[in-house]
Amino acid sequence: MMSLPSILVLGFLLGMRHATDADHVVAVSTIVSRDRTLRGAARIGSLWGAGHTLTVLLLGGAIVLFDLVIPPRLGLALELAVGVMLVILGVLAVRARDTGDAHGDAHAVIARADRGLRSRRGYALLRPLLVGVVHGLAGSAAVTLLVLGSIRDPRWAVAYLALFGAGTVAGMVLITTALALPLAAATGAFTRASRWLSLAAGVASVVLGALLVYRIGFVDGLFTTHPRWIPG
Repeated sequence: MMSLPSILVLGFLLGMRHATDADHVVAVSTIVSRDRTLRGAARIGSLWGAGHTLTVLLLGGAIVLFDLVIPPRLGLALELAVGVMLVILGVLAVRARDTGDAHGDAHAVIARADRGLRSRRGYALLRPLLVGVVHGLAGSAAVTLLVLGSIRDPRWAVAYLALFGAGTVAGMVLITTALALPLAAATGAFTRASRWLSLAAGVASVVLGALLVYRIGFVDGLFTTHPRWIPG
């Protein structure tokens, strides 16, 4: 049997590993590919992690403290939101890259994008936060059920969720910074290659999102009369 401190430390490490889930990495890659700076990438990772942690704490804490039960159709609907969001993020990333190609001058395009982001700073900060919130809603139940199987004391269970969230923030900051390294260093001929990476991130997001929507809607049965939801 593991001691309680060991379980809490494990929660932090599992949070870091949770940040590496494919849908998380693909989602933030579409955002990071449009920022192209290490500082901006770290900010995106921290905001995504903050949004994710917020919903895990609120929804997971409510499940722990009030013994809430998530109906299968609601659980599947929350997971479906992740798939839809991935499709939207991917389409936006592809459209941004196509717009850049149409103008032909990568530096001018990046300069215009930077000016646009500065004029919409609130939106630039809110976007990764909202993406994290949606991911947190979809994963809160699974994380909480895992906690309840190991920790019976509600206070320690909530503490575990907080450490899990802190680990997720740390893991996502590392991931987004690593994703931004080649984009931040891209100059000259490598600038075009980095723009193709942006396109690849957008396409991957659309494909993964569409697969998730199909699986949740038809394989797991959200769009049928007999939904089957297994948190995980």
